[in-house]
Amino acid sequence: MLRVGNMTRSIDFYTKVLGMNLLRNTERPEQKYSLAFVGFGRGNLDGQSEIELTYNHGVESYQLGDAYGHIAISVPDAYSACEKIKASGGNVTREAGPVMGGDTVIAFVTDPDGYKIELIQD
Repeated sequence: MLRVGNMTRSIDFYTKVLGMNLLRNTERPEQKYSLAFVGFGRGNLDGQSEIELTYNHGVESYQLGDAYGHIAISVPDAYSACEKIKASGGNVTREAGPVMGGDTVIAFVTDPDGYKIELIQD
């Protein structure tokens, strides 16, 4: 689960920039929070992983802390993924290339709230 400062902005990033699907969302006005679930599948029936985005009404930013590292997502081509992300207005913070000391191709992007996402070429 990631706490986000603006649900619309975050949904747009994960769906339009990273190409995920909005699987479902929930509004809890009495409890003052909203949820959205995004992923590459079509919902939890297909066994794919999902990311839960949580917006606590009235909270626009969070301290990310030092325990969080990043989310890792497998992509067929990290180079083309970076180009598509940049063309969609996303922030690539480490261009695609081999990991130090190895041959696995990785890249890093940052979402609108500052969360790091690693792209690992499969």
